[in-house]
Amino acid sequence: MTPPPPPSTHQPPVTVRVFTQSFSSTPLGARLARHLSLVQLHIWDIPHGSSLSDTAAVIVAELAANAVTHGRVPGRDFELRLAHAPDRFLHIEVSDTRTECRPPHPEDLGCPAALDTSGRGLVLVDALADRWEVVDRVARGAVLLGKTIRAELDLARD
Repeated sequence: MTPPPPPSTHQPPVTVRVFTQSFSSTPLGARLARHLSLVQLHIWDIPHGSSLSDTAAVIVAELAANAVTHGRVPGRDFELRLAHAPDRFLHIEVSDTRTECRPPHPEDLGCPAALDTSGRGLVLVDALADRWEVVDRVARGAVLLGKTIRAELDLARD
């Protein structure tokens, strides 16, 4: 006689949708990254103009602008990666190929002075994202190619 099966701890499978695209390290590339992220979110049933769409657009815009301004290596692109699990999370990554000129980690982030003309991008990301971090970007073969900034938004579960 076989013992009864253990109580079910089975969780329903989670579908994670992923979008990855490289863009030129130019202001036009940064704008295109923001626009295409909004299109992709709309395809994933996150309507343009919704709170989640608007929040993601600001985060992508700030991270892409930083990649173009501070992470640019002539002739090398930056990469945008979005991952979405409905009712669970939206994950945003922007990677560049510059190893120096690293942004501060979240715990080291300070507020810019009132008259500073820059330095507010990561402050916005910090305010909007549930979590964010700076990590090394590692390519195939474990060769260091730059850095990645990851931001996550937790989504309410019904």
